Amino acid sequence: MYLTQSTDLALRVLMLLGARNERRPAADLAEHLHVAPQHMAKIVQRLRGHGLVRTSRGRGGGVVLADGILERPVGEIVRALEGPGEAVDCDHPPCPLRGGCRLRGALRTAQEAFLASLNQVHLRELVTDPPEPVLLSLAPPVSAAASPAEEGF
Repeated sequence: MYLTQSTDLALRVLMLLGARNERRPAADLAEHLHVAPQHMAKIVQRLRGHGLVRTSRGRGGGVVLADGILERPVGEIVRALEGPGEAVDCDHPPCPLRGGCRLRGALRTAQEAFLASLNQVHLRELVTDPPEPVLLSLAPPVSAAASPAEEGF
């Protein structure tokens, strides 16, 4: 199965935010993921629309994971981001094989299996050992005054 680039980047944003659960400016996320700030703004807006992140404007503003998102299954997140579409579009343009074709049903079954497989993994699992050090290297440094308890370790 194939994920859209927007969903791929949205998952990466969630992983970065989950590595150190703190507010991050969208511009910072864009820089770390090598994405244009305008594109990141659209991704963040989409994540917010699905209730996956919270955002705030102004000084000290940014993006933070919504409560409980680390416990959500990845398949559920992908389903929300990808929407209800099917792997193939048999209606536009109309396929002359629609009436007797079994491909659409087979692909729908494969798509459900793909998402069911992703439901076996929770977002928290994607941001803990061993990926955590890599994700944290992409996070802004913690201030020297922060204690280990503040870092979440």
